[in-house]
Amino acid sequence: MLDLIAPPPEAFQDPLDLALDRLRGLAPVFASHLADLDARGAFPAEDLVLLASCGVLEVFAKPAAEPIGLLNALRILGRANLSLGRVFEGHVNGALLVERYGNRRQRAALAADLAQGALYGVWNTEPAPGVQIRGEGDGACLDGSKSYATGAGHVDRAIVTGLLPDGRRQMVIANGRDPARADGSAWNVRGMRATVSGRYDLTGLPADAEARLGQPGDYEREPYFWAGAWRFAAVQLGGVERVLGLVRAHLVGSPAGEDPIQRARFGKAYAACRGAGLWVREAALRAEAPGAGPDVIPTVLFARGVVENAGFEAMEAAARCVGTRAFFSDHPLDVACRDLSLYLRQPAPDQALDRAAQAMLANDGWADDPLW
Repeated sequence: MLDLIAPPPEAFQDPLDLALDRLRGLAPVFASHLADLDARGAFPAEDLVLLASCGVLEVFAKPAAEPIGLLNALRILGRANLSLGRVFEGHVNGALLVERYGNRRQRAALAADLAQGALYGVWNTEPAPGVQIRGEGDGACLDGSKSYATGAGHVDRAIVTGLLPDGRRQMVIANGRDPARADGSAWNVRGMRATVSGRYDLTGLPADAEARLGQPGDYEREPYFWAGAWRFAAVQLGGVERVLGLVRAHLVGSPAGEDPIQRARFGKAYAACRGAGLWVREAALRAEAPGAGPDVIPTVLFARGVVENAGFEAMEAAARCVGTRAFFSDHPLDVACRDLSLYLRQPAPDQALDRAAQAMLANDGWADDPLW
């Protein structure tokens, strides 16, 4: 009789759960690389190779990915290295745009890219006068640059926007890996240095029918444009948790933890962080629910604001509980707070909160809405 060889336990594990387990195992490795990447302003290329090898770049970049699993992946990476988390969130965003708006050929190319560990990104911000689409037919091309382009010169496929002659905005899938087009010196910042979010010259790249993604106006189409903000809020949440974890380690390991005033500061920041986590979870579930409509947007916008406030609470606790030591360049709180401070600077935070508040003022049944 032939001996039966039992398959490894991984063979029975859901691919998403397996990717999460591998990601949790790699998180300390990513965290150990953070200080060096920050000091050099270097892109986390090796970390992304590891992410690809454990299936994370492929498994979570699909619409079918269970939202809480994706939320936890974003949190884990944000907690390990906010810059790496930001790059990963952009990759997921870019892949989902292709899945949502791409034609059959583009979706097939995406699947092949993801299987090979290719990195996607989304670049929208641009210096005046903006990126234009020039020419007609097969000769159409891009003209202009993108600024704050995360992973400029490192991203395999960048989803960019350009203006058509009639003023409408069109998405284009562009090559983002040409180092000759990238200007990393434009990213002269104190935080999130490892994202290498410099300027990228798109001039001359194809913008013909093969390169165009979806229809004009699809990039800003609701509810996806605003509702997708829950993903970067999840990465930010991981950054808040990292700061708070470092504060906790300080209090546990020093006499400061016996001070009731310091404990109260930590407790206030912890409550804000956990509350933000509940908001992000609810935003993810609502935004990714089948048939989700514009009514989910206020929840996402509130979640975004709550995470921002939790970040402020955590960084204030770091400054007050740890004191001057937290501002030394060799202390892990220095880079953690610098990264978080910058990443929280998302566009139009006050307008986002105002839009969410208007929706609640117009909703007579606001108090009847199930909490979770």
